[in-house]
Amino acid sequence: MVTTSSAARCLVCRNCGTETPLRPQHACYECFGPLEVAYDNDALGRVTRTDIEAGPNNMWRYAPLLPVGQEAAARVTLDPGLTPLVRADALADELGMTGTVWVKDDSANPSHSFKDRVVSVALTAAKGFGFTRFACASTGNLANSVAAHAARAGVPSMVFIPSDLESGKVLTTAVYGGDVVAIEGSYDDVNRLCSELTETDEFEKTAFVNVNLRPFYAEGSKTLGYEVAEQLGWRIPAQVVIPMASGELLTKVDKAFAELVEIGLATAPEGGWRVFGAQSSGCNPIAVALHNGATDIIPVKPTGIAKSLNIGDPAAGLYALESVRRTNGWMEYVDDDEIREGIRQLARTTGIFAETAGGVTTAVLGKLVKSGKLDPTLETVVFNTGEGLKTLDAIEGRVGPTYQIRPSLKAAREAQLIG
Repeated sequence: MVTTSSAARCLVCRNCGTETPLRPQHACYECFGPLEVAYDNDALGRVTRTDIEAGPNNMWRYAPLLPVGQEAAARVTLDPGLTPLVRADALADELGMTGTVWVKDDSANPSHSFKDRVVSVALTAAKGFGFTRFACASTGNLANSVAAHAARAGVPSMVFIPSDLESGKVLTTAVYGGDVVAIEGSYDDVNRLCSELTETDEFEKTAFVNVNLRPFYAEGSKTLGYEVAEQLGWRIPAQVVIPMASGELLTKVDKAFAELVEIGLATAPEGGWRVFGAQSSGCNPIAVALHNGATDIIPVKPTGIAKSLNIGDPAAGLYALESVRRTNGWMEYVDDDEIREGIRQLARTTGIFAETAGGVTTAVLGKLVKSGKLDPTLETVVFNTGEGLKTLDAIEGRVGPTYQIRPSLKAAREAQLIG
């Protein structure tokens, strides 16, 4: 049996390898590189499938593989996870794919995006560290989740968002009663301000989930990879297509697969798995760097409708490049019209209504198949990270009633609804 203590042993710099105790710190004091959680591999190796399957029907069944939350009472959570893995045969047929295609639909989480996973881990860490207010810099979904978790936990929240965010995401954050601070600038401006606020006395006891708690926050994304493997019978799919904003989700799903294989919980496909990244043409610095064969990423000023992916200076972009190159994957980007068609295609073929990020991923899947970069004969998992009801403006005016008639049989006949 697993113990109730964490297998996490320290934070480690992704650049220079310097180790730091587990604490609210996101940058290495030696080289200013990003920190991530490192684990005791022997402790991870003692975790069994039986241990996990005996856990709750949510993401916390993977608590033995996470840095916090081993005790249920210590968790700050809406109990997200175990979201549907939907077989998408009609989508595969439209794209000319003969391998099985799945959609991992994380819009089914409590606040309707994958952010509930990362927030639950980060705020559980925040509770343990004694923070008394929850906060974040957000392009929308993260703000929704932080505000909802804070409301459930009875803790004050203050979230920071760009002032031009979709109204649906503003409303679905403000409804929880916490403070919402709209900043006249891009997400990168918002994030910069939040980083500065963490250094002030007034915010000393405020946990910014994606700033001072970022190493813990990022680990929550691994549960998406864990779930896909478990839902496929404890095996890793041959190909995955993942939307990219900071690039962290892609790197952590890849990390989750590697951990499961290393400790013997899951089997890898012959030849390994391939990781593909998806961006919009309005904010595509990671994909452009890959296309140019670059070793660095040039920040951009984001534009376009996929606002949840609009991070012009992606913190984990270099690591996303490393994951894609190492697994022999690729990255692509699509424009706003292609994104809208991706939303409609996914809805039409699977019954899943995705936000713009899901439209990006679906459209990129099609582009990858057409270009020959992705093998259409292999099993592929596509990640939908958010709910379409949050970004209705993206398709407003492009879908609507097929017919509009008077309430009579004569009108129905004139519209050729009946003979």
